Amino acid sequence: MERRTADRLLRAHAQAIGGRAREKTVAGALERVVAVQAQDLGAAALGLRARVDGLTAEDVRRATDSERTAVRGWFMRGTLQLVPAADARWLLGLLGPVQLALGARRLRELGLDEALCDRASRLIVKAVDGEGPLTRAELTARLTTLGVESTGQSAFHLIRRAALSGLICHGPQRDGEATFVLLDDWLPAGGPPPPTGEAAENELARRYRRAHGPSDAADFAHWSGLRATVCKRAWAAVGEAPRECAEEIPRGDVRLLPAFDNYLVGYRRRELSVPAAHERRVWPGGGIIRATVMVDGWAVGTWSGGRNGGAPVVEPFAGGEPPEAVATDEVAREGIEAGIARESADLARFYNASHTLSTPGLQPPGFVTGH
Repeated sequence: MERRTADRLLRAHAQAIGGRAREKTVAGALERVVAVQAQDLGAAALGLRARVDGLTAEDVRRATDSERTAVRGWFMRGTLQLVPAADARWLLGLLGPVQLALGARRLRELGLDEALCDRASRLIVKAVDGEGPLTRAELTARLTTLGVESTGQSAFHLIRRAALSGLICHGPQRDGEATFVLLDDWLPAGGPPPPTGEAAENELARRYRRAHGPSDAADFAHWSGLRATVCKRAWAAVGEAPRECAEEIPRGDVRLLPAFDNYLVGYRRRELSVPAAHERRVWPGGGIIRATVMVDGWAVGTWSGGRNGGAPVVEPFAGGEPPEAVATDEVAREGIEAGIARESADLARFYNASHTLSTPGLQPPGFVTGH
């Protein structure tokens, strides 16, 4: 098998989006992939749907809001992620100081000196402790008593600073809006001591390597936000991860991945996931990463809609033939059509709604869309 095809199949299987690989629970999926990017919580839920057999939107809500097996916070690259609750503390201990240092300049630009930042953290902790889960707007209103503007970015950065410091974390949603709770209340301490220092760096490298292989130290640095020197040392320390045989991985696996999916943000290079001619369709600029139609980890189109059971709209890439591993004959190509139809139905099931699938435009050679 050609090396690029093998690497793509292995990556897709490691990420539970190829090779018929799916997990059973939210906790299982997060343990497998380390984290799911979650600046858009709805997209994060759809990323879990693509990786968990029979998952529903309510299952995701229960994992974050009542079971507390998944926690949303600023972790890798300082971006909002969903991570296993058991990992939240040591990930914050490792990544929080890095992001706090990177964010210090922005705080100064906003006119927020160290003394004011510390007063804001104490006020946030007191407010959340005394009044229960509070939204960003509610915390912003409390922060105005310190002279913080109610508009602009100041309040957001102060709230984020408190979260990166391990004082607060995201709690249950209220009317579709995130709230904040005390980390120590939401996730009581217990269990074995978490890794720290180089042990934590090594553990993150080991988990990344398992969840994103084949990959390298530069990929790990791109994904984690840690310094390149740290990543090189940790990468060497953990050694090569056990490698599956790509020849044994089932092929023809179709997934509808959401915007900002792990598979599209977890590596510094894109040639194994998206055709170079169509990169701008997936990464149009402005920090946007569009939802994609994937066949064995290879993008053959984009899609939109589908939220809350609405009809997803699939837009195939012109000339976007599926990878060699799939497009071996007409039966295989028809399998892509069936796979999209299954994914469309599963989106509706996820939201407990009926489904349709819209596919405007011409069908490119070798890529048949569902209906």
